Amino acid sequence: MAAQKNILWIMCDQLRFDYLSCAGHPHLETPNIDRLAARGVRFSRAYAQSPICGPSRMSFYTGRYVHSHGSSWNKFPLRAGEPTLGDHLREIGVRNVLVGKTHMKADVAGMQRLGIDPDSDIGIRVAQCGFEPYERDDGLHPPGPYDPDPAYETYLRAQGYDGDNPWEEWANSAEGGDGNRLSGWLLEHADKPARVAKEHSETAYMTDRAMAFIRETKGDGRPWCLHLSYIKPHWPYIAPAPYHALYGREHVLPAVRDEAERQNPHPIYASYLNERFSLVFARQGVRERVIPTYMGLIKQIDDELGRLFAFLDEQGLSERTMIVFTSDHGDYLGDHWLGEKELFHEPSVKIPLIVCDPSPEADATRGTVSDDLVEAIDLAPTFLDFLGGAAKPHVLEGISLLPRLRQTGNAKGRDFVVSEYDYAMRRARTDLNVPISAARLTMIFDGRWKYIHAEGFRPMFFDLETDRNELKDLGDDPAFAAERARLHEALFAWTRQRRNRITISDEEIADRAGREIRVDIRIGYWDEDEVQEARERGTGVPPVS
Repeated sequence: MAAQKNILWIMCDQLRFDYLSCAGHPHLETPNIDRLAARGVRFSRAYAQSPICGPSRMSFYTGRYVHSHGSSWNKFPLRAGEPTLGDHLREIGVRNVLVGKTHMKADVAGMQRLGIDPDSDIGIRVAQCGFEPYERDDGLHPPGPYDPDPAYETYLRAQGYDGDNPWEEWANSAEGGDGNRLSGWLLEHADKPARVAKEHSETAYMTDRAMAFIRETKGDGRPWCLHLSYIKPHWPYIAPAPYHALYGREHVLPAVRDEAERQNPHPIYASYLNERFSLVFARQGVRERVIPTYMGLIKQIDDELGRLFAFLDEQGLSERTMIVFTSDHGDYLGDHWLGEKELFHEPSVKIPLIVCDPSPEADATRGTVSDDLVEAIDLAPTFLDFLGGAAKPHVLEGISLLPRLRQTGNAKGRDFVVSEYDYAMRRARTDLNVPISAARLTMIFDGRWKYIHAEGFRPMFFDLETDRNELKDLGDDPAFAAERARLHEALFAWTRQRRNRITISDEEIADRAGREIRVDIRIGYWDEDEVQEARERGTGVPPVS
Protein backbone atom coordinates (compact mmCIF):
# COMPACT_ATOMS: atom_id res chain seq x y z
CA MET A 1 0.00 0.00 0.00
CA ALA A 2 1.12 3.57 -0.68
CA ALA A 3 2.33 5.48 2.36
CA GLN A 4 -0.37 7.53 4.05
CA LYS A 5 -0.19 11.20 3.09
CA ASN A 6 -0.91 13.97 5.58
CA ILE A 7 -0.99 17.75 5.61
CA LEU A 8 0.27 20.04 8.37
CA TRP A 9 -1.23 23.45 7.67
CA ILE A 10 0.30 26.14 9.87
CA MET A 11 -1.30 29.56 10.01
CA CYS A 12 -0.17 32.55 12.02
CA ASP A 13 -2.49 35.41 12.85
CA GLN A 14 -1.56 38.88 11.63
CA LEU A 15 1.93 37.91 10.47
CA ARG A 16 3.30 40.23 7.81
CA PHE A 17 4.81 38.72 4.68
CA ASP A 18 8.12 40.54 5.21
CA TYR A 19 8.75 39.62 8.86
CA LEU A 20 10.75 36.45 8.14
CA SER A 21 14.46 36.20 7.50
CA CYS A 22 13.85 34.14 4.34
CA ALA A 23 11.72 37.05 3.08
CA GLY A 24 14.56 39.49 3.66
CA HIS A 25 14.03 40.95 7.13
CA PRO A 26 17.48 42.21 8.15
CA HIS A 27 17.18 41.60 11.90
CA LEU A 28 14.55 38.94 12.60
CA GLU A 29 15.98 35.42 12.40
CA THR A 30 13.55 32.58 11.63
CA PRO A 31 15.84 29.61 10.85
CA ASN A 32 13.19 26.90 11.12
CA ILE A 33 10.79 28.64 8.77
CA ASP A 34 13.77 29.34 6.50
CA ARG A 35 14.63 25.63 6.44
CA LEU A 36 11.05 24.86 5.49
CA ALA A 37 11.37 27.31 2.60
CA ALA A 38 14.60 25.55 1.57
CA ARG A 39 12.66 22.27 1.38
CA GLY A 40 9.71 23.75 -0.52
CA VAL A 41 8.59 26.75 -2.53
CA ARG A 42 8.16 30.24 -1.10
CA PHE A 43 5.48 32.17 -2.95
CA SER A 44 6.51 35.81 -2.82
CA ARG A 45 3.26 37.24 -4.18
CA ALA A 46 0.47 35.54 -2.23
CA TYR A 47 -2.62 37.52 -1.20
CA ALA A 48 -5.45 37.08 1.30
CA GLN A 49 -9.03 37.13 0.06
CA SER A 50 -9.80 39.75 2.72
CA PRO A 51 -7.45 41.78 4.93
CA ILE A 52 -9.20 40.88 8.18
CA CYS A 53 -9.36 37.64 10.18
CA GLY A 54 -12.89 36.24 9.78
CA PRO A 55 -13.59 36.58 6.06
CA SER A 56 -9.99 35.74 5.17
CA ARG A 57 -10.21 32.50 7.10
CA MET A 58 -13.62 31.62 5.72
CA SER A 59 -12.09 31.90 2.25
CA PHE A 60 -9.16 29.69 3.26
CA TYR A 61 -11.58 27.14 4.76
CA THR A 62 -14.06 27.09 1.87
CA GLY A 63 -11.74 27.74 -1.10
CA ARG A 64 -14.18 30.47 -2.16
CA TYR A 65 -14.18 34.25 -2.48
CA VAL A 66 -15.84 36.39 0.18
CA HIS A 67 -18.75 37.34 -2.08
CA SER A 68 -19.35 33.61 -2.62
CA HIS A 69 -19.40 32.42 1.00
CA GLY A 70 -20.91 35.63 2.38
CA SER A 71 -19.10 35.81 5.74
CA SER A 72 -17.73 39.29 5.14
CA TRP A 73 -16.53 40.41 8.59
CA ASN A 74 -15.46 38.99 11.94
CA LYS A 75 -18.18 36.96 13.66
CA PHE A 76 -20.50 37.16 10.63
CA PRO A 77 -21.74 33.53 10.53
CA LEU A 78 -20.75 31.24 7.71
CA ARG A 79 -24.10 29.99 6.46
CA ALA A 80 -25.06 26.41 7.27
CA GLY A 81 -24.61 24.26 4.21
CA GLU A 82 -21.67 26.19 2.75
CA PRO A 83 -19.24 23.47 1.57
CA THR A 84 -15.88 23.51 3.35
CA LEU A 85 -12.49 21.93 2.88
CA GLY A 86 -13.46 19.49 5.63
CA ASP A 87 -16.45 18.32 3.60
CA HIS A 88 -14.31 17.70 0.54
CA LEU A 89 -11.62 15.88 2.51
CA ARG A 90 -14.07 13.73 4.43
CA GLU A 91 -15.42 12.41 1.11
CA ILE A 92 -12.00 10.87 0.41
CA GLY A 93 -11.46 9.56 3.94
CA VAL A 94 -9.25 12.37 5.29
CA ARG A 95 -9.72 13.88 8.75
CA ASN A 96 -9.72 17.69 8.86
CA VAL A 97 -8.59 18.63 12.36
CA LEU A 98 -8.21 21.96 14.15
CA VAL A 99 -5.76 23.04 16.81
CA GLY A 100 -6.06 26.77 17.47
CA LYS A 101 -8.02 29.62 15.94
CA THR A 102 -10.66 29.78 13.19
CA HIS A 103 -12.71 32.90 14.04
CA MET A 104 -15.71 30.86 12.85
CA LYS A 105 -19.16 31.98 13.95
CA ALA A 106 -21.80 29.27 13.63
CA ASP A 107 -25.01 29.95 11.73
CA VAL A 108 -27.23 28.93 14.64
CA ALA A 109 -30.42 30.16 12.99
CA GLY A 110 -29.60 28.24 9.82
CA MET A 111 -28.90 25.07 11.78
CA GLN A 112 -32.22 25.41 13.57
CA ARG A 113 -34.03 25.96 10.29
CA LEU A 114 -32.49 22.78 8.87
CA GLY A 115 -33.10 20.78 12.04
CA ILE A 116 -29.41 20.18 12.73
CA ASP A 117 -28.62 19.18 16.31
CA PRO A 118 -25.58 21.29 17.29
CA ASP A 119 -24.31 18.46 19.50
CA SER A 120 -24.41 15.87 16.70
CA ASP A 121 -21.37 15.00 14.61
CA ILE A 122 -22.73 16.94 11.66
CA GLY A 123 -23.76 19.82 13.91
CA ILE A 124 -20.22 20.11 15.27
CA ARG A 125 -18.76 20.09 11.77
CA VAL A 126 -21.18 22.77 10.58
CA ALA A 127 -20.52 24.91 13.65
CA GLN A 128 -16.74 24.48 13.38
CA CYS A 129 -16.31 25.26 9.68
CA GLY A 130 -15.82 21.63 8.69
CA PHE A 131 -13.13 20.91 11.29
CA GLU A 132 -12.93 18.30 14.00
CA PRO A 133 -12.11 20.65 16.89
CA TYR A 134 -9.33 18.78 18.67
CA GLU A 135 -8.65 22.10 20.38
CA ARG A 136 -10.23 25.37 19.37
CA ASP A 137 -9.10 28.65 20.87
CA ASP A 138 -9.65 31.96 19.08
CA GLY A 139 -7.22 33.75 21.35
CA LEU A 140 -9.53 36.36 22.84
CA HIS A 141 -10.66 35.77 26.39
CA PRO A 142 -11.25 39.26 27.80
CA PRO A 143 -14.31 40.08 29.86
CA GLY A 144 -17.06 41.10 27.47
CA PRO A 145 -18.68 39.84 24.30
CA TYR A 146 -16.16 37.19 23.25
CA ASP A 147 -16.97 33.63 24.26
CA PRO A 148 -13.95 32.13 26.01
CA ASP A 149 -12.91 28.59 25.27
CA PRO A 150 -12.00 27.14 28.66
CA ALA A 151 -9.37 24.58 27.61
CA TYR A 152 -6.33 26.88 27.68
CA GLU A 153 -7.55 28.61 30.83
CA THR A 154 -8.08 25.21 32.49
CA TYR A 155 -4.54 24.31 31.50
CA LEU A 156 -3.18 27.54 32.99
CA ARG A 157 -4.96 26.92 36.27
CA ALA A 158 -3.46 23.43 36.38
CA GLN A 159 -0.03 25.04 36.09
CA GLY A 160 -0.73 27.27 39.08
CA TYR A 161 -1.91 30.41 37.31
CA ASP A 162 -5.02 31.24 39.28
CA GLY A 163 -7.64 33.94 38.84
CA ASP A 164 -10.99 34.51 37.17
CA ASN A 165 -9.39 34.92 33.74
CA PRO A 166 -5.86 33.47 33.62
CA TRP A 167 -5.65 34.12 29.87
CA GLU A 168 -5.81 37.86 30.52
CA GLU A 169 -4.28 37.96 34.00
CA TRP A 170 -1.22 35.83 33.19
CA ALA A 171 -0.72 35.08 29.49
CA ASN A 172 -1.56 38.64 28.40
CA SER A 173 -0.51 40.78 31.32
CA ALA A 174 2.79 41.98 32.74
CA GLU A 175 3.72 42.76 36.33
CA GLY A 176 4.68 46.12 37.74
CA GLY A 177 7.48 46.81 40.17
CA ASP A 178 5.05 46.83 43.08
CA GLY A 179 3.48 43.54 42.00
CA ASN A 180 0.44 45.09 40.37
CA ARG A 181 -0.89 43.64 37.11
CA LEU A 182 -0.30 45.63 33.91
CA SER A 183 -2.68 44.92 31.05
CA GLY A 184 -1.12 43.63 27.84
CA TRP A 185 -3.92 45.32 25.92
CA LEU A 186 -2.20 48.65 26.58
CA LEU A 187 0.63 49.29 24.15
CA GLU A 188 2.73 51.08 26.76
CA HIS A 189 3.37 47.67 28.37
CA ALA A 190 4.44 45.90 25.18
CA ASP A 191 8.11 45.94 26.23
CA LYS A 192 7.45 44.03 29.46
CA PRO A 193 7.43 40.23 29.81
CA ALA A 194 4.14 38.41 30.11
CA ARG A 195 3.50 36.91 33.53
CA VAL A 196 3.27 33.42 32.04
CA ALA A 197 6.39 31.30 31.42
CA LYS A 198 7.23 30.72 27.77
CA GLU A 199 6.50 26.99 28.03
CA HIS A 200 2.97 27.80 29.21
CA SER A 201 2.26 30.51 26.65
CA GLU A 202 -0.38 30.15 23.94
CA THR A 203 2.20 29.42 21.24
CA ALA A 204 3.90 26.63 23.17
CA TYR A 205 0.57 25.22 24.34
CA MET A 206 -0.86 24.96 20.81
CA THR A 207 2.34 23.30 19.60
CA ASP A 208 2.00 20.74 22.39
CA ARG A 209 -1.62 20.09 21.43
CA ALA A 210 -0.70 19.59 17.77
CA MET A 211 1.92 17.03 18.76
CA ALA A 212 -0.58 15.34 21.06
CA PHE A 213 -3.00 14.87 18.17
CA ILE A 214 -0.29 13.47 15.90
CA ARG A 215 0.94 11.13 18.62
CA GLU A 216 -2.57 9.85 19.36
CA THR A 217 -3.40 9.14 15.74
CA LYS A 218 -0.12 7.66 14.55
CA GLY A 219 -0.66 4.24 13.07
CA ASP A 220 -4.43 4.37 12.77
CA GLY A 221 -4.12 4.40 8.98
CA ARG A 222 -6.36 7.37 8.35
CA PRO A 223 -4.78 10.40 6.67
CA TRP A 224 -5.23 13.82 8.21
CA CYS A 225 -5.04 17.51 7.49
CA LEU A 226 -4.05 19.21 10.74
CA HIS A 227 -4.67 22.95 10.85
CA LEU A 228 -2.34 24.37 13.50
CA SER A 229 -3.59 27.92 13.78
CA TYR A 230 -1.43 30.06 16.04
CA ILE A 231 -2.97 33.02 17.80
CA LYS A 232 0.16 35.17 17.64
CA PRO A 233 1.69 37.58 16.66
CA HIS A 234 -1.81 39.11 16.78
CA TRP A 235 -2.38 41.57 19.61
CA PRO A 236 -2.30 41.84 22.59
CA TYR A 237 1.32 42.61 21.78
CA ILE A 238 2.95 40.98 24.79
CA ALA A 239 5.51 38.17 24.83
CA PRO A 240 6.88 35.89 27.54
CA ALA A 241 10.52 36.12 28.58
CA PRO A 242 13.00 35.98 26.96
CA TYR A 243 11.13 36.84 23.75
CA HIS A 244 10.03 40.24 25.06
CA ALA A 245 13.64 41.44 25.11
CA LEU A 246 15.32 39.79 22.11
CA TYR A 247 14.88 42.88 19.95
CA GLY A 248 15.10 46.59 20.58
CA ARG A 249 14.35 49.90 18.93
CA GLU A 250 17.52 49.52 16.87
CA HIS A 251 15.85 46.59 15.09
CA VAL A 252 12.75 48.56 14.13
CA LEU A 253 12.70 49.38 10.43
CA PRO A 254 11.69 52.91 9.44
CA ALA A 255 7.98 53.39 8.89
CA VAL A 256 6.86 53.23 5.28
CA ARG A 257 4.86 56.43 5.16
CA ASP A 258 4.97 59.93 3.78
CA GLU A 259 3.35 63.19 4.82
CA ALA A 260 1.99 63.47 1.29
CA GLU A 261 -0.31 60.52 2.00
CA ARG A 262 -2.21 62.67 4.46
CA GLN A 263 -2.68 65.50 1.98
CA ASN A 264 -6.00 65.20 0.14
CA PRO A 265 -6.40 61.49 0.95
CA HIS A 266 -9.10 59.22 -0.44
CA PRO A 267 -12.18 59.68 1.80
CA ILE A 268 -12.19 56.09 3.06
CA TYR A 269 -8.45 56.11 3.72
CA ALA A 270 -8.90 59.45 5.50
CA SER A 271 -11.41 57.89 7.85
CA TYR A 272 -9.04 55.03 8.65
CA LEU A 273 -6.33 57.56 9.48
CA ASN A 274 -8.61 58.69 12.31
CA GLU A 275 -9.31 55.24 13.76
CA ARG A 276 -7.91 54.87 17.27
CA PHE A 277 -5.58 52.03 16.22
CA SER A 278 -4.09 54.28 13.50
CA LEU A 279 -3.70 57.37 15.65
CA VAL A 280 -1.78 55.45 18.31
CA PHE A 281 0.69 53.99 15.79
CA ALA A 282 1.28 57.48 14.38
CA ARG A 283 2.48 58.61 17.83
CA GLN A 284 6.15 59.10 18.48
CA GLY A 285 7.74 56.05 20.11
CA VAL A 286 4.84 53.60 19.77
CA ARG A 287 6.34 51.57 16.95
CA GLU A 288 9.61 51.35 18.87
CA ARG A 289 7.71 49.93 21.85
CA VAL A 290 5.49 47.47 19.95
CA ILE A 291 7.47 46.13 17.01
CA PRO A 292 10.29 44.50 19.03
CA THR A 293 7.64 42.48 20.86
CA TYR A 294 5.90 41.64 17.57
CA MET A 295 9.26 40.32 16.39
CA GLY A 296 9.73 38.38 19.61
CA LEU A 297 6.37 36.69 19.18
CA ILE A 298 7.40 35.62 15.67
CA LYS A 299 10.72 34.35 16.98
CA GLN A 300 8.87 32.22 19.51
CA ILE A 301 6.68 30.76 16.75
CA ASP A 302 9.82 29.86 14.81
CA ASP A 303 11.35 28.18 17.87
CA GLU A 304 8.18 26.18 18.48
CA LEU A 305 8.08 25.14 14.84
CA GLY A 306 11.63 23.86 15.21
CA ARG A 307 10.38 21.67 18.03
CA LEU A 308 7.40 20.52 15.95
CA PHE A 309 9.46 19.76 12.83
CA ALA A 310 11.92 17.71 14.91
CA PHE A 311 8.96 15.79 16.33
CA LEU A 312 7.70 15.01 12.80
CA ASP A 313 11.16 13.69 11.95
CA GLU A 314 11.18 11.49 15.05
CA GLN A 315 7.75 10.13 14.18
CA GLY A 316 8.82 9.31 10.63
CA LEU A 317 6.19 11.62 9.17
CA SER A 318 8.22 14.34 7.45
CA GLU A 319 8.65 12.43 4.21
CA ARG A 320 4.91 11.98 3.69
CA THR A 321 3.47 15.16 5.13
CA MET A 322 2.91 18.31 3.10
CA ILE A 323 3.74 21.30 5.29
CA VAL A 324 2.22 24.69 4.55
CA PHE A 325 3.07 27.91 6.39
CA THR A 326 1.01 31.07 5.95
CA SER A 327 -0.94 33.87 7.68
CA ASP A 328 -4.48 35.16 7.43
CA HIS A 329 -3.35 38.78 6.72
CA GLY A 330 -0.68 41.25 7.73
CA ASP A 331 -0.28 44.18 10.11
CA TYR A 332 0.36 47.83 9.24
CA LEU A 333 2.43 48.52 12.38
CA GLY A 334 2.31 52.22 11.57
CA ASP A 335 3.09 51.98 7.85
CA HIS A 336 0.96 54.40 5.82
CA TRP A 337 0.00 56.05 9.15
CA LEU A 338 -2.24 53.05 9.92
CA GLY A 339 -2.58 50.40 12.61
CA GLU A 340 -4.21 46.99 12.39
CA LYS A 341 -4.92 45.75 8.81
CA GLU A 342 -8.14 46.04 6.71
CA LEU A 343 -7.03 48.14 3.73
CA PHE A 344 -5.10 46.90 0.70
CA HIS A 345 -1.52 48.10 1.02
CA GLU A 346 1.00 45.27 0.80
CA PRO A 347 1.73 45.08 4.58
CA SER A 348 -1.96 44.33 5.15
CA VAL A 349 -3.20 42.16 2.26
CA LYS A 350 -0.05 40.31 1.20
CA ILE A 351 0.72 37.13 3.14
CA PRO A 352 3.65 34.77 3.61
CA LEU A 353 3.19 31.39 1.92
CA ILE A 354 5.56 28.44 1.94
CA VAL A 355 4.49 25.05 0.59
CA CYS A 356 6.67 21.98 1.11
CA ASP A 357 5.53 19.00 -0.95
CA PRO A 358 7.46 15.90 0.23
CA SER A 359 6.88 14.02 -3.03
CA PRO A 360 9.90 13.22 -5.21
CA GLU A 361 8.06 14.92 -8.07
CA ALA A 362 8.63 18.24 -6.28
CA ASP A 363 12.40 17.85 -5.91
CA ALA A 364 13.16 20.18 -8.81
CA THR A 365 11.50 23.18 -7.14
CA ARG A 366 12.91 22.79 -3.63
CA GLY A 367 14.38 25.99 -2.28
CA THR A 368 12.94 28.14 -5.04
CA VAL A 369 10.96 31.36 -4.85
CA SER A 370 7.94 31.77 -7.10
CA ASP A 371 6.70 35.24 -8.03
CA ASP A 372 3.47 33.86 -9.50
CA LEU A 373 0.33 35.62 -8.30
CA VAL A 374 -1.32 33.32 -5.75
CA GLU A 375 -4.49 33.59 -3.67
CA ALA A 376 -5.40 32.10 -0.30
CA ILE A 377 -8.21 30.11 -1.92
CA ASP A 378 -5.58 28.17 -3.90
CA LEU A 379 -4.75 26.06 -0.86
CA ALA A 380 -8.02 24.11 -0.67
CA PRO A 381 -7.73 22.69 -4.22
CA THR A 382 -4.01 22.09 -3.62
CA PHE A 383 -4.79 19.96 -0.58
CA LEU A 384 -7.46 18.01 -2.41
CA ASP A 385 -5.09 17.47 -5.31
CA PHE A 386 -2.22 16.31 -3.08
CA LEU A 387 -4.45 13.82 -1.26
CA GLY A 388 -5.82 12.32 -4.46
CA GLY A 389 -9.28 13.90 -4.52
CA ALA A 390 -11.06 14.83 -7.71
CA ALA A 391 -10.98 18.50 -8.71
CA LYS A 392 -14.11 20.53 -7.98
CA PRO A 393 -13.76 23.72 -10.05
CA HIS A 394 -17.51 24.41 -9.89
CA VAL A 395 -17.20 24.75 -6.08
CA LEU A 396 -13.58 25.62 -5.33
CA GLU A 397 -12.62 28.95 -6.86
CA GLY A 398 -8.89 28.56 -6.31
CA ILE A 399 -6.27 26.92 -8.51
CA SER A 400 -4.20 23.96 -7.31
CA LEU A 401 -0.56 24.85 -6.77
CA LEU A 402 0.58 21.24 -7.20
CA PRO A 403 1.47 21.61 -10.91
CA ARG A 404 3.70 24.57 -10.03
CA LEU A 405 5.30 22.67 -7.17
CA ARG A 406 6.05 19.78 -9.51
CA GLN A 407 6.65 21.76 -12.71
CA THR A 408 4.12 19.82 -14.73
CA GLY A 409 2.96 21.15 -18.06
CA ASN A 410 -0.58 21.95 -16.90
CA ALA A 411 0.40 24.62 -14.37
CA LYS A 412 -2.05 27.52 -14.45
CA GLY A 413 -1.12 31.05 -13.58
CA ARG A 414 -3.22 34.06 -12.66
CA ASP A 415 -3.48 37.34 -14.50
CA PHE A 416 -4.55 39.07 -11.29
CA VAL A 417 -5.55 38.52 -7.67
CA VAL A 418 -8.67 39.83 -5.95
CA SER A 419 -9.35 40.74 -2.33
CA GLU A 420 -12.55 42.09 -0.75
CA TYR A 421 -13.38 44.08 2.36
CA ASP A 422 -16.63 45.04 4.08
CA TYR A 423 -16.13 48.25 6.08
CA ALA A 424 -19.71 48.47 7.38
CA MET A 425 -18.47 47.87 10.93
CA ARG A 426 -15.98 50.74 10.83
CA ARG A 427 -16.38 54.49 11.26
CA ALA A 428 -15.78 55.11 7.54
CA ARG A 429 -19.36 54.03 6.85
CA THR A 430 -20.88 56.53 9.26
CA ASP A 431 -18.28 59.24 8.60
CA LEU A 432 -19.18 59.13 4.91
CA ASN A 433 -22.88 58.27 5.29
CA VAL A 434 -22.54 55.10 3.20
CA PRO A 435 -25.39 52.55 3.21
CA ILE A 436 -24.42 49.23 4.78
CA SER A 437 -25.05 47.47 1.49
CA ALA A 438 -22.56 49.73 -0.29
CA ALA A 439 -19.76 49.69 2.31
CA ARG A 440 -17.52 47.48 0.20
CA LEU A 441 -14.00 47.69 -1.17
CA THR A 442 -12.60 45.34 -3.81
CA MET A 443 -8.96 45.16 -4.86
CA ILE A 444 -7.67 43.78 -8.14
CA PHE A 445 -3.90 43.58 -8.62
CA ASP A 446 -2.15 42.38 -11.78
CA GLY A 447 1.39 42.33 -10.42
CA ARG A 448 2.05 45.98 -11.19
CA TRP A 449 -1.14 48.02 -11.01
CA LYS A 450 -3.36 47.84 -7.94
CA TYR A 451 -6.92 49.08 -8.43
CA ILE A 452 -9.33 49.39 -5.48
CA HIS A 453 -12.98 49.88 -6.30
CA ALA A 454 -14.91 51.90 -3.70
CA GLU A 455 -18.61 52.09 -4.42
CA GLY A 456 -19.72 55.74 -4.55
CA PHE A 457 -16.18 57.12 -4.58
CA ARG A 458 -13.26 57.39 -6.94
CA PRO A 459 -10.94 54.36 -6.93
CA MET A 460 -7.62 54.08 -5.16
CA PHE A 461 -4.86 53.20 -7.61
CA PHE A 462 -1.14 52.43 -7.26
CA ASP A 463 1.72 51.61 -9.60
CA LEU A 464 3.98 49.23 -7.69
CA GLU A 465 6.64 49.30 -10.39
CA THR A 466 7.44 53.00 -9.92
CA ASP A 467 6.06 53.31 -6.38
CA ARG A 468 6.93 50.05 -4.62
CA ASN A 469 5.84 51.38 -1.24
CA GLU A 470 2.43 52.60 -2.46
CA LEU A 471 2.90 56.16 -1.26
CA LYS A 472 1.18 57.93 -4.17
CA ASP A 473 -2.50 57.25 -4.88
CA LEU A 474 -3.11 57.75 -8.62
CA GLY A 475 -6.84 57.21 -8.37
CA ASP A 476 -7.74 60.65 -9.72
CA ASP A 477 -4.72 61.29 -11.94
CA PRO A 478 -5.95 61.71 -15.55
CA ALA A 479 -2.65 60.38 -16.88
CA PHE A 480 -3.60 56.89 -15.70
CA ALA A 481 -7.24 56.83 -16.79
CA ALA A 482 -6.61 54.09 -19.38
CA GLU A 483 -4.96 51.75 -16.86
CA ARG A 484 -7.74 52.36 -14.35
CA ALA A 485 -10.35 51.60 -17.00
CA ARG A 486 -8.55 48.38 -17.93
CA LEU A 487 -8.47 47.13 -14.33
CA HIS A 488 -12.05 48.24 -13.75
CA GLU A 489 -13.18 46.15 -16.73
CA ALA A 490 -11.11 43.20 -15.50
CA LEU A 491 -12.79 43.48 -12.10
CA PHE A 492 -16.22 43.67 -13.72
CA ALA A 493 -15.41 40.59 -15.81
CA TRP A 494 -14.34 38.79 -12.63
CA THR A 495 -17.68 39.57 -10.95
CA ARG A 496 -19.47 37.96 -13.89
CA GLN A 497 -17.67 34.66 -13.26
CA ARG A 498 -19.16 33.93 -9.84
CA ARG A 499 -19.53 30.24 -9.04
CA ASN A 500 -22.94 30.23 -7.39
CA ARG A 501 -23.99 26.98 -9.08
CA ILE A 502 -22.22 24.51 -6.79
CA THR A 503 -24.61 21.54 -6.68
CA ILE A 504 -23.74 20.16 -10.10
CA SER A 505 -20.42 20.02 -11.94
CA ASP A 506 -19.64 21.10 -15.49
CA GLU A 507 -19.03 17.44 -16.37
CA GLU A 508 -22.52 16.49 -15.19
CA ILE A 509 -24.03 19.29 -17.24
CA ALA A 510 -22.14 18.15 -20.33
CA ASP A 511 -23.37 14.61 -19.77
CA ARG A 512 -26.98 15.73 -19.35
CA ALA A 513 -26.97 17.82 -22.51
CA GLY A 514 -29.10 16.07 -25.14
CA ARG A 515 -30.17 13.35 -22.72
CA GLU A 516 -33.84 13.77 -23.63
CA ILE A 517 -33.54 11.61 -26.74
CA ARG A 518 -31.64 8.96 -24.82
CA VAL A 519 -34.64 8.55 -22.50
CA ASP A 520 -37.05 8.89 -25.45
CA ILE A 521 -38.36 12.40 -24.71
CA ARG A 522 -39.17 13.65 -28.22
CA ILE A 523 -39.25 17.42 -28.28
CA GLY A 524 -39.29 19.17 -31.67
CA TYR A 525 -39.04 16.17 -34.00
CA TRP A 526 -40.97 15.89 -37.27
CA ASP A 527 -40.90 12.14 -37.85
CA GLU A 528 -39.31 8.84 -36.81
CA ASP A 529 -36.39 9.34 -39.19
CA GLU A 530 -35.27 12.44 -37.28
CA VAL A 531 -35.66 10.58 -33.97
CA GLN A 532 -33.53 7.69 -35.21
CA GLU A 533 -30.88 10.06 -36.52
CA ALA A 534 -30.69 11.81 -33.13
CA ARG A 535 -30.36 8.46 -31.36
CA GLU A 536 -27.46 7.51 -33.57
CA ARG A 537 -25.73 10.80 -32.81
CA GLY A 538 -26.44 10.31 -29.09
CA THR A 539 -27.72 13.86 -28.72
CA GLY A 540 -30.83 15.82 -29.50
CA VAL A 541 -28.79 18.72 -30.87
CA PRO A 542 -29.30 19.00 -34.65
CA PRO A 543 -26.18 18.73 -36.81
CA VAL A 544 -24.67 21.92 -38.21
CA SER A 545 -26.02 22.40 -41.74
